Order: sequence, then structure tokens, then C-alpha cells
Amino acid sequence: MAAPDSDQNDVARARELIAGARSVVVLTGAGVSTDSGIPDFRGPQGVWTLNPAAERIWTFEHYRDDLEVRRAAWQERLEHPMWSATPGRAHDALVTLERSGKLRALLTQNIDELHQAAGSSPDNVLELHGTNHHTVCLDCGVVAPMTEALDRVRAGEDDPRCARCGGILKATTIMFGEMLDMDVLQRAREAALGCDVFLAVGTSLGVHPAAGLVDVARMVEADVIIVNAEPTPYDDVASVVLRGGISEVLPAIVGG
Repeated sequence: MAAPDSDQNDVARARELIAGARSVVVLTGAGVSTDSGIPDFRGPQGVWTLNPAAERIWTFEHYRDDLEVRRAAWQERLEHPMWSATPGRAHDALVTLERSGKLRALLTQNIDELHQAAGSSPDNVLELHGTNHHTVCLDCGVVAPMTEALDRVRAGEDDPRCARCGGILKATTIMFGEMLDMDVLQRAREAALGCDVFLAVGTSLGVHPAAGLVDVARMVEADVIIVNAEPTPYDDVASVVLRGGISEVLPAIVGG
């Protein structure tokens, strides 16, 4: 069953809006990947909900200045479930949407690259919060595959440094205290300004500036569809709000 019976009218309305759209922009958050075994951050069973102290390893200042935080971060990266995760039905549904020719851009707050693994075109995916699949040196800026650093951790290094200059390495993700890539954000805004349906899936819409892309879409009077397990600050401006399992609801509204 695609969604609870009480939601069938909303499912039909969302499906109708997408079917009639010329240009759809999708914003995805952690909820899209939870069925793939990757926990979210703020949900009832989220990483930070269960262990608030874990937020320190995602805060740039703490990471840069505290060796113990970096050591903990490297262990978290090493053991992260994303390395064994595979795309789920929600990821596959967005590939279907892309193949329909309606998808203008897939904006994601996720850092797991499961959209690309599912078959979404890398050219269409804008990673607002970066990716965990590469490292960057805070001193010289060199970028390298994350697998190289993780191999060094497995070999016994607890805080692998840049092979070029000895600087601190971090994932190419956007930590708290860091600015988003302005080029990526501008491309996301341009996409939102060019859509007639903005579909937000599996995101709390509580983190800016990513959440503000809903406001951008509303500036051009795009219909907003929200699919999320919990209420969001933007529910009252949405044309349709859908609760329920994302892996069930999303295929039902995009035809996957």
C-alpha cells in the first residue's frame, strides 16, 4: 500500500501536480536514506538525538582545534553504515522522475552519494552539504578519495594528515560553522526559481540556507510538496503534505 487510506486524496493530488509539471526540483534530506540503513541526525532515533555529544564531531571549530574530536570523527567515518548501504526505493523513484524528463535538479543535503549510485545523473545532483567520499586538506586544499585516508586509519593512524603538506584532513562535507559552496547554492537557487513544483523529501526543513530554497520556489509560485515523517516549519505553505514511509510514498507520487 502506497500510503494510509486517509492520505489517498493527498497522494493523488501530489501525483497530479507532478504529472502536470513542466519542471520539478527535488530537495532531499536524511529521511531518504534511512531505509538504506543510514540514520538521520534529528529524528527520534537520530544520531544527535541519541547522543548529543556526537554533534561536536560535525562542528568545524571543535574538529579543527581538538585532536580527540578528530580521532572520534575518524572512527565514526570508518564505521559509518554508508559504506555498505545501497540505494532504496526512494532513490530509485527519483531516477524514474529524472527519466521522465521533468526533473530540473536534484538538490540534496545528504553526503552519502546514494542518488548517484541509484543512477541519478551527477550533472543533476547538487550536493548542498558536500560529500563524505573525499577528503580535503585544511592547509593546502588538496582533495583525495576518502578511501585513502580510511585505509590509513585501518592501518593504525588515528588522525591521518595530508600526504602533501601534513595539514589536517577533513571530509568534503559542510560542517557546522562552515559556509556552503556559494556556486552550488547559487545553482540550487536558480533551479528553484525555474520550477513549477518543488518537492521536499525526508528533510526537516530546519537547516538554512537549504531550507530557504522552499521560499525561493514560493517566490515564483511553485507548488510545494512535502514528504516527511515529522512536521516541518514549511507545512503551512505547502500545496500537499504527506506523512508515512518515504520509500512507499515517493514511488506512489512520481510513478516509480
